[in-house]
Parts: sequence; C-alpha cells; structure tokens
Amino acid sequence: MAFRFRKSARLGPLRFHFSKNGLSSISVGGRGASFNIPVNRSGGNRSTVGLPGTGLSWSIEHEAGVAEGLPNSRRLKPGQLDLLKQQCLQILHQELFAPGNDAHRLWSEGLISRLLADPSMSGRNAGLLAVIETPEAMAAYIQRARSQDDVKRRSQRCIEAAELAARWLNR
Repeated sequence: MAFRFRKSARLGPLRFHFSKNGLSSISVGGRGASFNIPVNRSGGNRSTVGLPGTGLSWSIEHEAGVAEGLPNSRRLKPGQLDLLKQQCLQILHQELFAPGNDAHRLWSEGLISRLLADPSMSGRNAGLLAVIETPEAMAAYIQRARSQDDVKRRSQRCIEAAELAARWLNR
C-alpha cells in the first residue's frame, strides 16, 4: 500500500484540501453533501452525496463542457498555450468572421468603428466592442491570455462582442 498524505483546513464554509504538492482542491458543504472544485489536480468539479457514519457515498464528476479533453491549465507545457491561442483565433476567424458571415461585414465595412463613435454606446459595451474592432485587435486580445482558462474567457468575450455588434446594427 502506497503512503498518502491528506490534510485539510476549514475557513468558514470552505474546506481547503492539501496534498504533498500544495493546495489540491476546495470544497463547500459538509457531512452528507459537498461540492469539490479542483485547484491543483486533474479532473473536473465533483459533487458527493453520502450517508454520514456509514462510509457509503456517491460521487459524480462534472464534465468541463467546452474544455473537455484539454489539459489542466496548470499542466500546459511551453508552447501548448501558444498553440491553443492560435487554434482559438483560427476558429474565431473561420466560424465567426469568415467572408460571407454577417460578422465579417463588421470588419470589411468598418462598422465596429462606427458603433464605437456612437455617443449612445455605454462604456461597458464600447469596451467589449473594442476587443474585436479589427482582426489585429482581436488577435492581440487573445494573445495576452495567460492560461487555458483565460484563453477560453477571452474567446467567449469575442463571441459576445460580435453578438452585441450584430444587435446594435439591427436596431
């Protein structure tokens, strides 16, 4: 039997789980039901329901959805993050801004710049549209990502910006 080390500490409703490599996960809940979020371990979020005192429990790991099959962002090797950024940019260009798509008009006709000049545009919306004002601006925005999760958030923000621009143009 291999030696295992497990230590946890409670701070309010949160329990921090430590392994020999540092913080492993954070969980919320108590006896009978908990929700566990990984910090420095592979896998996704996990919900566990059990019968206290019996040793019987049932656990289900929640899939990461879009990120399914991608490595944990803390385990990306040098170059993998850059490759992920390039692939996300390629997908955004192909699926969202390809010639013939409605969103392509945003760039080809300079419509985003016109929307940004509109005085009725709120600051938050203007900031969101600035992310995709030009292909270069969008590429720079994605390239500034520091982790796999950050790349996904930034890619989602580009999609939200394109949807916002389309709504403003159809008003």
